[in-house]
Amino acid sequence: MYGISLDIGTSGIRGHGVELSSGKILSTAITESHPLPGANIMDHLTFCIKLGKDVAHSILMGTVNKLIKELNIDIAKVERVAICGNPIQLSLFQNMQIDDLAYAGEKAWETRGITPLKRNARTIPAVDVGLEVPDKAELLVPPAIKHEIGADALAMLLKSGFLDQKENCLVTDYGTNAEMALKVGDEIYTGSAAAGPAMEGQHIKHGMLASPGAISDLEYDFNYRCKVLNEDLMAAPGDLIDLAFGSVVDEGEMHGKAIGITGTGTVAVLAAAMESNLWRKGKLQMPNGRIDLQDGIFVTEEDILEAAKAIGAMRAGHFTLLEHAGIKFEDLNIMYMSGATGTYVDAEKARQVGLLPPTCKEIYQIGNTSLAMATDILRKPELLDELQSIADGIRSNHVMFATDKVFENIYIQELAYWNEGMPMSAYNDNLAVLGIQQLPKVSGRPKVHRIAERDIPILGDKGLKIIKDFGTELKGNFAGCTGCQKCVKECPESALTMDADKTMRVKTKECLGTACYRCQFVCPEKVYKYDDMRLA
Repeated sequence: MYGISLDIGTSGIRGHGVELSSGKILSTAITESHPLPGANIMDHLTFCIKLGKDVAHSILMGTVNKLIKELNIDIAKVERVAICGNPIQLSLFQNMQIDDLAYAGEKAWETRGITPLKRNARTIPAVDVGLEVPDKAELLVPPAIKHEIGADALAMLLKSGFLDQKENCLVTDYGTNAEMALKVGDEIYTGSAAAGPAMEGQHIKHGMLASPGAISDLEYDFNYRCKVLNEDLMAAPGDLIDLAFGSVVDEGEMHGKAIGITGTGTVAVLAAAMESNLWRKGKLQMPNGRIDLQDGIFVTEEDILEAAKAIGAMRAGHFTLLEHAGIKFEDLNIMYMSGATGTYVDAEKARQVGLLPPTCKEIYQIGNTSLAMATDILRKPELLDELQSIADGIRSNHVMFATDKVFENIYIQELAYWNEGMPMSAYNDNLAVLGIQQLPKVSGRPKVHRIAERDIPILGDKGLKIIKDFGTELKGNFAGCTGCQKCVKECPESALTMDADKTMRVKTKECLGTACYRCQFVCPEKVYKYDDMRLA
């Protein structure tokens, strides 16, 4: 008999095929992005609210079922499916209401007549949510800690060892929606920073998720050695590059095999540019406005600013949790990093650019905790009761960054620092006026514990399958359309096409969703309405 474990992430879906008798991972499949339009959790929420949760659920499940078929196991013998993810993704997966997640706070709920759901652990028939598995198969769903703090955060806290740590410590899942928690004594302070998709390699010119062919790091020397993920998702030596001139000094093992760059690779380029004085005052000091790497892959000034926006949001989040806990940076020595970015990024470079607090002296890189916990649940279903008990017992103070004044004040300084080139001295002076502690300089060399060498530690004997053909289409016809195709030409992702009869079609996995709307804004007749598109 077999089981399937799934991590339903904002940037994509990951899954294992597992032999239940032995608990052995047999195979792994991942998607290269999320099937819903948009690149972050707010885009998915907005799409769901405007086009309906049934539509969002249908698109998501179509992709999940395609992924399951690629796991190369006998679907007729699947007995259990276990999932993990943030509250929004798991709600979409189960076709549950998301209104209480879209509108935060009791006043907002009361105004709109929303009753928040209790997202406790549960076991239900897998076919009830649309999974194409045998009728007898069970779906195991882990609990959220609170409605804003989901099962993925619980996985991060448990799998990292964070909850057992006696010293002050911080943990972060470095993704599009960066969940983070600070532990001070028995108190836990949590938050979630909408960092944007740059850390997942999206909204980057040559960006991609962590998969074979992705430049994931640069090694510093007199020149810079690209590190490229191989077929086993391990970082292998690429070409040696003269960063200032973009020329290849020496061809590496992965020469000719780079097809893109991850968010961690972009962070490494930023760190290299800062060290080489090629990044000054919010500008890339290169004649062609870009840094060339190997195999035609390059990073632009706009790419660096996208990454900087994510770095700024995460640093502001860390800063805010410390302020709410009433402790200084100097009181924080231990940092846990999870997720693909937390695995592949060079921890010292990450600390240099601001992804980690400058004072942390011990850093643990722990891999994908969400998929790992789903697999644990699959092997041991009674773990659900234990997880519910742990979730109920966590004393958590959740800080809603979107409405928090401390976060707002710090993030304004981050934007000025990265976008306008404001010096760090002015950054700290402004914080002092606001009564906020200053940001210390990076000093010393931390001890790095690389617990996981890749995001998904075990791929299984049947290996990794990357799914590129997924998602679906939205279509619509609009009275008054002249067929000028300005909307088609305006689409930055080439996700929009027009048939001969003026039927509009949008590829959901390519579309930037409601965060873009450029197609709608450019319509000269003002007849094209993105929200009126429906499933093809």
